[in-house]
Amino acid sequence: MENKGQRILIIDDETQIRKFLRVALTSHGYVVKDAKTGKEGLEEVAIFSPDLVVLDLGLPDLDGIEVVRILREWTKVPIIILSVNEQENDKITALDVGADDYVTKPFGMGELLARIRAAMRHSKGVEEQPVLHFADLSIDFLHRRVTRDDQEIKLTLTEYEIVKNLAINAGKVLTHSYLLRTVWGPSYEKEVQYLRVYIGQIRRKLELDPSRPQHIITESGVGYRLL
Repeated sequence: MENKGQRILIIDDETQIRKFLRVALTSHGYVVKDAKTGKEGLEEVAIFSPDLVVLDLGLPDLDGIEVVRILREWTKVPIIILSVNEQENDKITALDVGADDYVTKPFGMGELLARIRAAMRHSKGVEEQPVLHFADLSIDFLHRRVTRDDQEIKLTLTEYEIVKNLAINAGKVLTHSYLLRTVWGPSYEKEVQYLRVYIGQIRRKLELDPSRPQHIITESGVGYRLL
């Protein structure tokens, strides 16, 4: 199987969820371990060296957000939050402190597997891939060049910086505040409408049908991801 040898750690206090995920992920070729507390999970990350962590926010000892913060002090392992909490603020906080994605319970296994694949692709890093390909789109970081079907697309400097950040983090949700802070600076973090205008301009240039975007996907109330 293509996933053979890739290791996933599940940190969740629900026995049935851990069992379900262990069986499902193992059947798709992943090597799986699980932990039922935040402290145990942190220890397993150090010992097991997973390629990806699936983390519940509602743990009995440590808050899941705190687990993300601790992990980000010493590892870049992809983290997918799995939680019953649908509050946008919690999603934004989890993503801003370093989580790669957020899946709400109940969830479809197909969706989770797709998110896992996307997060693992992102973890390979742009350094290994100076040119990234997204179906008909290509982004050449060395030459700062974006093409669709080999035809160059003219982007402004700001538009390119937005696309670059989305591409470097392909598959990962980037929050409004992250993009505004990274591209424009801290004083722009609350200018969400400003970002929406630029995303609209970029879609008109990149997407075949800007009203039905296939590449720059909106995560309602949270941010954007590039597929």
